[in-house]
Amino acid sequence: MNGLTHFDSKGDAHMVDVSAKEVTARVATAECHISMASETFDIISEGRARKGDVLSVARLAGIMGAKRTADLVPLCHPLAIAKVAVDLTLDPDLPGIRISATVKTTGQTGVEMEALTAASVAALTVYDMAKAVDRAMQIDGLRVVLKEGGKSGRYEAQ
Repeated sequence: MNGLTHFDSKGDAHMVDVSAKEVTARVATAECHISMASETFDIISEGRARKGDVLSVARLAGIMGAKRTADLVPLCHPLAIAKVAVDLTLDPDLPGIRISATVKTTGQTGVEMEALTAASVAALTVYDMAKAVDRAMQIDGLRVVLKEGGKSGRYEAQ
């Protein structure tokens, strides 16, 4: 590692200058999961949530979250995002929902933060939509599992 790039030589926070970086195709995938009571899982999987289709709303929220990342994370660059895909998979073994978010762009900086934001906002939306029946839900495992593009190349989590 070359150190923390969001601090200058005096230790002050700053936005990284990416103007000299090469424009390349960039992609990142992040994942997390939300665990819940079996009864809550049944309500969501059977489409009985009072607020509506939990998975569809969470998918849209994740997409919106990716697009707003620079508004939420102070030193993120605003990016022209080419694609956001948010997948929510019901997992009865948790019980809960596994969430994966993939973001693509062509630019001078990566989209890891956008993928992480998409996954976390989708999970938060599931919590919001089901909290009336289960306040003990737990969001875990948020991490980048894939990053491609740019000078540092490919990263894939083990």
